[in-house]
Amino acid sequence: MIGLGYIGLPTAALIAKNKINVLGIDVNDEVVKTINHGKIHIVEPELAGLVKNVIDSGTLKASTKITKADVFLIAVPTPFKGQHEPDISFVENATNNIIPFLEEGNLFIIESTSPVGTTDKMKDLIYSKRPELKNKINIAYCPERVLPGKVLFELENNDRVIGGIDEEASNKAAQFYSLFVNAELHKSNARTAEMCKLTENSARDVSIAFANELSMICDKAGINVWELITLANKHPRINILQPGTGVGGHCIAVDPWFIVSKFPNEAKIIRSAREINNYKSEWVLEKIKNSILEFVSEKGMKPTVALMGLAFKPDIDDLRESPALMIAKQLAQYDKANYHFVEPNLNGETKTVAGLANLTTTNDAVSNADIVVFLVAHREFIQLTKVDSKIELDFCGVRK
Repeated sequence: MIGLGYIGLPTAALIAKNKINVLGIDVNDEVVKTINHGKIHIVEPELAGLVKNVIDSGTLKASTKITKADVFLIAVPTPFKGQHEPDISFVENATNNIIPFLEEGNLFIIESTSPVGTTDKMKDLIYSKRPELKNKINIAYCPERVLPGKVLFELENNDRVIGGIDEEASNKAAQFYSLFVNAELHKSNARTAEMCKLTENSARDVSIAFANELSMICDKAGINVWELITLANKHPRINILQPGTGVGGHCIAVDPWFIVSKFPNEAKIIRSAREINNYKSEWVLEKIKNSILEFVSEKGMKPTVALMGLAFKPDIDDLRESPALMIAKQLAQYDKANYHFVEPNLNGETKTVAGLANLTTTNDAVSNADIVVFLVAHREFIQLTKVDSKIELDFCGVRK
């Protein structure tokens, strides 16, 4: 398993739980040491216990060095660069590092979310450097489709789409996943499997964009958007999602751009959804600044503002592409107020975030604040009692 992050580590541990020997590879020495001590470097329910068990049993080991194997899985990041162009350099580097260890009969699988054609590019790369392996190894693409906070359950129980470069590769990959996945395995080709992952996240992004756009319309119209959505969803064929501060995470905020960059003239709705969701974060930022200026005008003093939540979604510690974190960092440079930053899901070893002061506990932040801004609907925030003397700005439905 190349890459021991939010997907690689849970997948490696799940495979190891099924009595299959797994070597997890990561470039970060501290990550490797942490895992080999039976501990984890991310927050994910039930993962810590599983990793300890498979490390203790010897079925999972971590290293910075690749060795020969029967199956090679790539689960490294695929961010974008420049004008939202996909960056597959991590996948390419991982592939280059694997190439010297490949042998006839090996199975090579990319799990990283990738633009259409990536698997074919890696196939060509492998064959260009090891032409003797042409048609003698099995190459496939199989994207994850999991929800942070439920990763282990969904890795084991969600259907998977498996796209080989040929029918034999699809069959071999399906046989492998059947060892630890208790759901249906849908065999296709690599390009369709790549597009399927991008399509799933783009569809989600479009649905969120509708909710976010509706929230801004309702704000201008003086309508409670949470009540409106609840009532509209009473219709048997309507299911409007909940608005928020934007869209974050390693998938939905990134993957639609992979389609837009490849098909710029055709992906009109997908592009618009991305722009709406990005704009929502700017809109939230301006609403907070306006509230601060109103306080200064009325009270003649700087307010203390509690910014509640930095993760990209409720009840996790993942800060990747988080709109809440972006908003917090922008406000940290806005000197019209004093700020408390709150993210209860970060553990004690990561209670600092680059660009922000040390984080504050929920109770301390709220008790000292004049303005309480809910950016992420963490369970801990929903349980808070409203204090009438404080101004509350709710952008995620904590008070709905």
